[in-house]
Amino acid sequence: MTNKLGQVDLMSEIKEYICGTMLIGLSDQSIEPDESLVQRGVVDSTGVLELVEFLQDRYGISVRDDEITIQNLDTLNSITAFLQQKLAAS
Repeated sequence: MTNKLGQVDLMSEIKEYICGTMLIGLSDQSIEPDESLVQRGVVDSTGVLELVEFLQDRYGISVRDDEITIQNLDTLNSITAFLQQKLAAS
């Protein structure tokens, strides 16, 4: 079991959020950690902003406009790594 800042816990929470708000009714198993959420059509520009708002509210981080990029927010792995970096810096 990982601690609160562990990758598994963070990824599970992010996946749960995405499935609960953007993939309503689909299993969280339907998203692979390295699958592009944008290419799959799970997240669009509005969805990215909602995801950023969730991350800021849930984890108490601040996301700058220049950090809202495909590199940071396109896959569960990239979102989790970005979040871990933000949490470590705060």
